[in-house]
Amino acid sequence: MTRCSWRRAWLAGALFAALSAAAAQETDAAAESADALLGAQMAAAFSDPNAVRVLLSPNLDTTLVSQMAGQISRLNASLGSRFKKGETLISLDCSEAQARLGMAQAEYGAASETLKVKESLRRLDAAGDLEVSQARADRLRTEAAVALGKTQTAYCTVKAPFDGRVVKIYVKPFQGVNTGEPLLDLVSSGPLKIRLNVPSSMLRHVEMGSPFKVAIAETGQTYPATVSAINARIDAVAQTIELEGRLNETHAELLPGMSGVALFASPAP
Repeated sequence: MTRCSWRRAWLAGALFAALSAAAAQETDAAAESADALLGAQMAAAFSDPNAVRVLLSPNLDTTLVSQMAGQISRLNASLGSRFKKGETLISLDCSEAQARLGMAQAEYGAASETLKVKESLRRLDAAGDLEVSQARADRLRTEAAVALGKTQTAYCTVKAPFDGRVVKIYVKPFQGVNTGEPLLDLVSSGPLKIRLNVPSSMLRHVEMGSPFKVAIAETGQTYPATVSAINARIDAVAQTIELEGRLNETHAELLPGMSGVALFASPAP
């Protein structure tokens, strides 16, 4: 390569590097400008007393209660712990319920044998229809007792109704509980719901599926969301309507109970 060619190549490389650096600076400046604008919007929204406030809530939440009286033998849950649907969260001492089930199964077996004997005797005209009917009724009664016993033993284990997390624990291991006593508060996992009330005039440009952003105070970030439900009635006094939104994705840092403001795009003129 001649000296002149080498110089031209060097100049071209230097020019390309300078242009790349300038483009990168412009990109960084644009990103910083967008972040600054978004930060200003968030600050203005949080300071605006008329801003649309939002509250994050789980898709499902429930309080599990004891369906039988007994003593807790195992507590497989801790504050904030995660669980899967069908997982056993609490086990109760089931000795008494299992004993009753065993007695019912024994009585059912005896009633079934008695019915067989009575039906055989009836075919030989050695037993009357009333005896057969009574034996059949006894078998049905003991069969129902077995079904009841199985239902009661099923209450000895408290299983998770959905995937989620534990948010409150009311009991301790070896504690005695009564029927209907609260055991655990649970919330479901997955994308959170957004509850908000907006001026009813916004119905002119907000509908099912309308996109918006949610600025969360606890994280200082914004998240895309979509309107998923619109109430069927407007508050006549406040002239507002309740909406429900859903975050487009699951975000590990977001928790039920967090709050913020909704940022809707300005309607087209």
